[in-house]
Amino acid sequence: MGEDMNFDMGLPIVDLPQTNNCIIKVIGVGGGGGNAVNHMYREGIHDVSYVVCNTDKKALDDSPVPNRLQLGPGLGAGNMPEKARKIAEESIDAINNMLNDGTRMVFITAGMGGGTGTGAAPIIARCAKEAGILTVGIVTIPFKFEGMPKINQALDGVEEISKHVDALLVINNERLREIYPGLTVMNAFAKADDTLTVAAKSIAEIITMHGIMNLDFEDVTTVLKDGGVAIMSTGYGEGEGRVTKALTEALTSPLLNHNDIFNSKKVLLNINFCADDEHTSLMMEEMNEIHDFMGKFRQDVETKWGLATDSTLGNKVKITLLATGFGLQAIS
Repeated sequence: MGEDMNFDMGLPIVDLPQTNNCIIKVIGVGGGGGNAVNHMYREGIHDVSYVVCNTDKKALDDSPVPNRLQLGPGLGAGNMPEKARKIAEESIDAINNMLNDGTRMVFITAGMGGGTGTGAAPIIARCAKEAGILTVGIVTIPFKFEGMPKINQALDGVEEISKHVDALLVINNERLREIYPGLTVMNAFAKADDTLTVAAKSIAEIITMHGIMNLDFEDVTTVLKDGGVAIMSTGYGEGEGRVTKALTEALTSPLLNHNDIFNSKKVLLNINFCADDEHTSLMMEEMNEIHDFMGKFRQDVETKWGLATDSTLGNKVKITLLATGFGLQAIS
């Protein structure tokens, strides 16, 4: 049963389970973060728990996610990050209680530029990191049409949350518009939610899905712990040279924000393939392509890589790249 706390005294309303068998938690903060976590919840990520956190009671009531944390009286933050920050500071006990359930890794998703995401997400991140939880921020920067004041407010929020996370993935929504120019406005926001989902799912399932050459929680921690700004991408390849095709697609993804992955300090690579028969399974000669690619990194770059099967891929291979060690200047 969840716990309801009366708000007459200004206390936060909490509807959270008492026990949690998942070590990974995804927290959506504010409207944008909540929308992203609603989408993740519907899509499903293996062995992950979800929480939506907002100063807006109506947004929480409309969420399909059962675990919710209301900050403040539920009237929203009026697009004022400082107000949301103050409300979050007053809700520290409830935030710590939400995190105190065996969680070892937390993704904090937020749309930067609004009130609650910009103001409260850094406070929640600080609580998680102080509790010794591996803390990863996945945030968005607004589309240009949302206006420069909102973008500037978002950049301030990015700078603030970067102080309180181990690693920070920043998705520039304007770049999504460049990649998918034919999108409607509604579909553009949905694409942003989907991109956040892919990022969280790709990292989480490296930990939760068993592999042939397994990357585990400690491997992911090695790459993300105090990693700074992170970049990640996925690529798919099919047919002849499919591994090279997947690597090329991952390396040329506009979501890398024009950063050179070979300038990273730590990198993790995961290869997924279908092992149903010898026609789809990864071949030894394809492993040589992986070996050659990993050999391109400087010797002082810490590298981790793994292999895992995914029966849904058919003849395709999927490669996930996650790199850390970039500064805030890497965000464009």
